[in-house]
Amino acid sequence: MSARIIVLLAVVLAIVGPQASAQNYPNRPVRFIVPYPPGGGTDSVARLLTPKLVEFLGEQVVIDNRGGANAIIGSDLAAKAAPDGYTMLFCLQANLAVNPVVYENLPYNPARDFAEVIHLDYVTMLLTVTPSLPVKTIDDLIALAKKKPGELNFSSSGHGSAAHLAGEMIKAAAKIDMVHVPFKGGGPAVTAVVAGQVQFSVGPMISEIGHVKAGRLRAVAVAGTKRTPALPDVPTIGETLAGFDASVWHGVVVPKGVPAAIIRKLNAGFNAALNDSQVRERMRDSGVEPAGGTPEAFAALIRSTRTTYEKLLKQVGMAGSSKL
Repeated sequence: MSARIIVLLAVVLAIVGPQASAQNYPNRPVRFIVPYPPGGGTDSVARLLTPKLVEFLGEQVVIDNRGGANAIIGSDLAAKAAPDGYTMLFCLQANLAVNPVVYENLPYNPARDFAEVIHLDYVTMLLTVTPSLPVKTIDDLIALAKKKPGELNFSSSGHGSAAHLAGEMIKAAAKIDMVHVPFKGGGPAVTAVVAGQVQFSVGPMISEIGHVKAGRLRAVAVAGTKRTPALPDVPTIGETLAGFDASVWHGVVVPKGVPAAIIRKLNAGFNAALNDSQVRERMRDSGVEPAGGTPEAFAALIRSTRTTYEKLLKQVGMAGSSKL
């Protein structure tokens, strides 16, 4: 076989190979890494969408909870996975837009190591307090914090997480002093408020609303720009602190190098799940607004979010503040 023919075959295989693998994809279970422990808002959304994605793909999708270090452990695991479409990463601001600003020696680089699949949703963040705390409004919380500077504690799913940043935003806007207590995920952070180990938290409504309805937590305020239909009588923080918005989004990425045809198939599968009427209803009942769209639109959202958080993190002194 001549050298010219070998080169032509190599070119053909380079073109046809990814297409052939995409046509057969998937032919075994797909791992879906959720970089937080079970029970939090991220985990809840992933488990809500997965059954419909399984129907679309015709293969099992296995959720792999890899919590710790504010999503860094799970994100790094996904970044180093084979770019074959059999590993996906559930993501949010923390692992794609915040960690690169907060941590000096992050083991992964979102722009270099990941390819965007889809923007899944916008998540309503809810400020809840332990029922024993004499606080029913955001004004009550601010007044109590001013009366007892440094004595109120708030939990989060980790240093630099959306919940942590929301707490820092409240401190800055209201000019109050409160203590941040990080946990290894949203589930433990909420449990700590329920148990009275910390006084309050600003977490995803999807992981808190059940406790609110059962009386284990008291809903004080919504941390987005508008009230939520699920709790219409609960005001927004912005009604007291003008312009306040600590909304969160979720999305999906895969290791860089996954064939474009596979990314398109995953994108179509998630869009199908997000367009299912029952899934949309369950999401909205939990304070989660379905999104969807193209990988390109999600990439643009990530860039704009990082720009926003770079400014915020510099203002509160958290840019480059942590090392692993």
